[in-house]
Amino acid sequence: MRNKIYIFCVIRKKFYFFTQEEVIRQYIIFLLKQIKNYKNSNIWVEYPLKINKLNKRLDILVQFNKKPHILIECKTPKISITQKTFDQISIYNQTIKAPFLMVSNGINNFIFQVDKYKKKFSFLKHIP
Repeated sequence: MRNKIYIFCVIRKKFYFFTQEEVIRQYIIFLLKQIKNYKNSNIWVEYPLKINKLNKRLDILVQFNKKPHILIECKTPKISITQKTFDQISIYNQTIKAPFLMVSNGINNFIFQVDKYKKKFSFLKHIP
């Protein structure tokens, strides 16, 4: 515990190591709560998920009316958001089926709506 810096997660009600990714995660949670007024009970953090028998974790999943609403992938600011990042969240979303996806490294935020019928994405300017 000594000489380590921690950050508190209001959703998980616990302290976590102060890593760049955790800071971005908490920043997104702050935006979801303060700007968009999502309730704590609708925000799931590091939610476990199985994909092709592999154990994965979703960074943030926002629920709305008890259904997946926004799937969010957080990266550290050092990591550029590339096609690989979009592929990762798209693979997760094949299981989750959220209508909105968001990718953030704290510097760049990409928010898009999924059109599952036309199998395409449309970019949004704001978090839904």
